Amino acid sequence: MTSNSVLTHRNVGVLSIQSVEAPEIVTSAWIDEQLAVTYERTGMKAGTLSDLAGIESRRWWPENVTFDKAAALAGRKALDDSGIDPSRVGMLISTSVCKHHLEPSIACAVHHQLGLAPSCLNFDVGNACLAFVNGMQIAAAAIDSGAIDYALVVDGEGSRFTQEQTIKRLQQPTTEASDIFAEFASLTLGSGSAAALLCRMDQHPDAHRLVGGVARAGTEHHTLCIGDLEAMYTDTHALLIAGLDLAEAAWKNAGGDFDWEAGMDWYIVHQVSSVHTRLLCERLGIDHNRAPQTFPTNGNVGPAAIPMTLAKVSDKIAPGDRVLLMGIGSGLNTSYTEIVW
Repeated sequence: MTSNSVLTHRNVGVLSIQSVEAPEIVTSAWIDEQLAVTYERTGMKAGTLSDLAGIESRRWWPENVTFDKAAALAGRKALDDSGIDPSRVGMLISTSVCKHHLEPSIACAVHHQLGLAPSCLNFDVGNACLAFVNGMQIAAAAIDSGAIDYALVVDGEGSRFTQEQTIKRLQQPTTEASDIFAEFASLTLGSGSAAALLCRMDQHPDAHRLVGGVARAGTEHHTLCIGDLEAMYTDTHALLIAGLDLAEAAWKNAGGDFDWEAGMDWYIVHQVSSVHTRLLCERLGIDHNRAPQTFPTNGNVGPAAIPMTLAKVSDKIAPGDRVLLMGIGSGLNTSYTEIVW
């Protein structure tokens, strides 16, 4: 008996997958310099971000680039790449974790900037770093139902403000080593945006077929990572172990519905750190050489991490290759989704 939720799609393809990198490069060495006095006083060593997490740099948007502007940049890129007129998009889903305000939705601003039709449904979906994959699943269900022909899923994330505030807090003379560990994950975040345009396969037989996948919850762990724009506090070790356990449970219970254990051509995993990627591949027995990495230079870009990684390697994926999106989000929730290229 399976404990996963199973989602299958009949007539859905990915017509375009695009990403935009934020332009300002912020190195881990620079962050170490900002925290040098704190490190010396608390007995911490510089280099942890690069040595332990494997993150050499991350990116920031200029201060005048809002999260909705970032998402719209990727959305416009996906529309232009597809050649689909914006008026034909029937649904827009914004999956950004980062928000400047509680309302209105980020989707409203993106809808306006892209000039989408008044008839285009638009709304936000939030589920931490898993939201983009969830957005694709919701959009696919709407396409399969016949309600719409095209759906655009977007995400824009920015780590500048959070990391500036985190550095200021950790520079205080009262900071202890435990404070650094509690906010360590905040320093691994990155900035960027991504978008995917989904379509009907019967109208676009050359699109990349969205097969379906599984989802599984482990919400007993919902307190392990809690954040907002000011700060993110994480029990890093406990979150790592709980996430690996949940990912393994979802994987083992997917065999009755999908033949993933036979091997995939590409594994697009959520980009957290070198430790997370290595242990995940070991747990699931998958070839780490088939799991491309973007975290070393981009950091953890939240929900945008999976589509950004997929977009980066898309020109290397051969027609017919099987691609598995492997998402996980604080809460905890996980979902695997297969695409046949």
